[in-house]
Amino acid sequence: MYDLIIIGAGPAGLSAAVYAARANLKVLLLEKGLPGGQMQNTTEVENYTGFKMIMGPELSEVMHEHALHLGVEYKNGDVEKVELEGRIKKIYTDKEVLEGKAVLIATGAEPKMLGAKGEVEFRGRGVSYCATCDGAFFNEKRPGMDKGLIVVGGGDSAVEEGAFLTRFNKVTLIHRRDKLRAQPILQKRAFDNPRMNFIWDSTVEEIIGEGAVTKVRVKNLKTGEISELPANGVFIYVGMKPNTDFLAGSKILNEGGYIPTDENMKTSIPGVFAAGDVRDKGLRQIITAASDGAIAAMTAYHYIESLEDAAEDVTV
Repeated sequence: MYDLIIIGAGPAGLSAAVYAARANLKVLLLEKGLPGGQMQNTTEVENYTGFKMIMGPELSEVMHEHALHLGVEYKNGDVEKVELEGRIKKIYTDKEVLEGKAVLIATGAEPKMLGAKGEVEFRGRGVSYCATCDGAFFNEKRPGMDKGLIVVGGGDSAVEEGAFLTRFNKVTLIHRRDKLRAQPILQKRAFDNPRMNFIWDSTVEEIIGEGAVTKVRVKNLKTGEISELPANGVFIYVGMKPNTDFLAGSKILNEGGYIPTDENMKTSIPGVFAAGDVRDKGLRQIITAASDGAIAAMTAYHYIESLEDAAEDVTV
């Protein structure tokens, strides 16, 4: 029996593990892949406080070692289903059944892929899904960064992040329709931005480069015409997918599959908490995920403490 079972060992789960262990809880950290989550796919991290620059896998290793040093138990396992109601929570993995007094879901979210040729090959070498994370790498003042940036998508994220990227370089937004889906106020700002251009009714068919992205091949969906555009980077915003398939049908999910919480990371089920990118939230960054994890761990601690107090009152 664990005090707290943390599902997901990304920055939210690792941070929660550290705080929960320091609160003297018996903690299990459960992860189906490598510790660190999406940090493992991030080459250079320049916006995590305290590090001028650190490689994503290195930051993952440092956080993981910190948790293990404090006595956190770590297991690999793929969660297939959960039973979250009641005082004892059950987690069914592909290997065993685990029980805990509280559960923290920190399974994150993944950007939906465009599916263009070269997307996987150049991920982290010009292909990005996060302007806040990677925009500064493409500053036009840096040598060779004069080709501009491509943003793919037409929703709020594509338009807002595209506008953000103009701080660093000129931007061409490519959308498969003839009008944007973003909020009108975001559209107006984008259209008024002299560093943003638009290509309509088109898709990126291929991302091309030699070691890093150098250009994209674009197809006009109405005419079938193929053209090529020079580019230093391609930022893809065609949606996000929360990693909550194992919670299908659960009342803690919203329509988008994310988990709504209050500011203390509580879900609608007592003893069940959520942290990081799996939450229904705005900014999704390593530092915000880690902050969520710290809050969730301490909220879980107070919840477990209340269970023990209640048990003592019954005994008396």
